[in-house]
Amino acid sequence: MVRAPFYKINERIRAPKVRVIDQKGEQLGILATNEALKKAREKGLDLVEVAPSAEPPVAKILNYKKWLFQKEKQKKEKKREKRSELKELRIGPNIGDHDLERRVSRAEDFLKAGDKVKLTVFFRGRQRVHPEVGLEKINRVTKLLKEVGKPEKDPARSARGYEVILVPVKGG
Repeated sequence: MVRAPFYKINERIRAPKVRVIDQKGEQLGILATNEALKKAREKGLDLVEVAPSAEPPVAKILNYKKWLFQKEKQKKEKKREKRSELKELRIGPNIGDHDLERRVSRAEDFLKAGDKVKLTVFFRGRQRVHPEVGLEKINRVTKLLKEVGKPEKDPARSARGYEVILVPVKGG
C-alpha cells in the first residue's frame, strides 16, 4: 500500500509563526499560528503546512480533502502523459481474414490508448520469394487503421519481412 504524504493540518502545526497563503494564492504575510488558524476557520477551511522546512513554515488556507484529491489526480495525469509505448504486432503473409481483423482491432485499441504500433510481416523459408504479398498485407492494415493511426514512414523492408510504425492520429 502506498502511503500518502503527511501534512500537518490545523492544530497539528507546532510552529509559533507561519507564512500564510489564502485559497486564492495571495500571501497574507507572517502570522501567529493561532491567528492563521482563526482566519481559516472563519472561511470554513483548513490550515495546511505545505513547506515545513521553510523559515518560517509556509501554510495554506484551503479545503484539505479536495486539495489531496487534486494532487492525486495530477499525479495520475502525469503518469498517463509519460506512458506512450511501442506495441508490436506480427503477422504472416498467409494470415486468414478473421485473424487479420483481430490484429487490426488490437492495433486500433493500442492507437486509441495513445501507443505507437509496430506492424511486422515476417517471412519464413520460401515465403521470401514473394515479398509483394507481405507489402499488400501491410497496406491493407494501414488502410483499415487510417482513422485512428497513420504510418510514420513508408513500409520498410527488414531482414525477415516488412515493418511499419503507426502513430495515433490526433483526435482519434
